[in-house]
Amino acid sequence: MSSSTGDPTVSFVVPARNEADYLPATLSSIRSTAASVDHECLVVDGDSDDDTRAIASDHGARVLTCPATGQGDARHRGARHASGQWLAFIDADTRLRPDYTEAMLSFVRDRDLAGANSRCRVTGGWRTVPFECLFNHGLPRLSPPPFPGFNVFVSRPAYFDVGGFASGPNEDLTFSHRLGRAYATATCPRVLVETSGRRMTEDGILRTVGYYTKLEYRRLRADESRN
Repeated sequence: MSSSTGDPTVSFVVPARNEADYLPATLSSIRSTAASVDHECLVVDGDSDDDTRAIASDHGARVLTCPATGQGDARHRGARHASGQWLAFIDADTRLRPDYTEAMLSFVRDRDLAGANSRCRVTGGWRTVPFECLFNHGLPRLSPPPFPGFNVFVSRPAYFDVGGFASGPNEDLTFSHRLGRAYATATCPRVLVETSGRRMTEDGILRTVGYYTKLEYRRLRADESRN
């Protein structure tokens, strides 16, 4: 549903590449949670060779295409074409609770925040428990709190003021750090999203930790070189 009198309140931006198995549930959850709010949904397809684009169209999303250069680039392309007052970046394997939109709008408005995320549930069994604890109890204690890219809610002006997303190692941490240094941000203490723990389930805890540790090392080195 889009506003007939002006820009929508929220633009949902969903980067997707070969996500036909997960995308229907994600888009259905977006439609349900935003039913009472003026909104739009943009799916940014990264050169999929499955039914991702067709599924997005069938669910009423606006489909954009982007070279498969990473989720950061896809998110930023979606943001550039979005017109909402708030941008909600949701991954293609993440489902929103029915009260997500109203809860996040209330959270940022009541606290005068420029950006936020929420606690989450990570599916996939016991291997995902440490990561769920990290997302819900570890990262929110940091200042500024890092936002995993599957669930980022940010005002449009603040997003572009800090430069937005760009693909690179742990690009979501780079973005949320820049945002949190310039604006007030926080994590909503309610569990409002459910995201897939497929990487953790497939690779195991040690390999997943190793993978993200290497990405963070590369990210920090890149930040040092720029400074």
